[in-house]
Amino acid sequence: MDSDNTATRGAATAAELTIVPANEASWADLQAIFGMAGEPGKCYCQFFKTPHRDWRSVDDAGRRARLREQTNCDDPRAGSTTGLVAYLGTEPVGWVAVEPRTAYPRLPWVRTVWSGRHEDKADAGVWAVTCFVTRKGYRKRGISYALAAAAVGYARENGARALEAYPMITHPGEEIIWGQLYVGSRQVFAGAGFTEVSRPSPRRVVMRVDFGYHP
Repeated sequence: MDSDNTATRGAATAAELTIVPANEASWADLQAIFGMAGEPGKCYCQFFKTPHRDWRSVDDAGRRARLREQTNCDDPRAGSTTGLVAYLGTEPVGWVAVEPRTAYPRLPWVRTVWSGRHEDKADAGVWAVTCFVTRKGYRKRGISYALAAAAVGYARENGARALEAYPMITHPGEEIIWGQLYVGSRQVFAGAGFTEVSRPSPRRVVMRVDFGYHP
């Protein structure tokens, strides 16, 4: 996310950023983004990938190993991956999780995602963005905005009919911690062309981009 107190050095421009599928990144680059401390360093983007009943049985090292396997990092020829990695110049600076919605086994049980909607939870044609991580020292530079926009293109190019996100509503001056905003903020997705389709709680919205028919 882009919401800590790190001093801003100006927004990164599109010319400065390169965003690639995670299998084209190295494991060292992913570790640089997530770190080894704090919530990102503990979760390694496994919250939605791990059924609730299994969460406590996997330690931090196990979650890191799972992300490494899921991304197929260090293997540009891999037939599958999960997520995108952003580089500012040559420095790895950000991550976004984007995959078919069915790839997140915990997601069907998140009540606020489905409240008031009649969605087929097993529809693999709908993709989801579930997590952002911006590397410490590079926050407040628009990395999440660039990653959200890239996720739209990536999902479309890989056959998604639609892309969903489940961001939080933030207000000026309101203190937000990573554990609340790892799913992204409403303004990040609005900037990438998502529109709000439901508001299941006072602070949670469901946003979506529909791509239409793919032959």
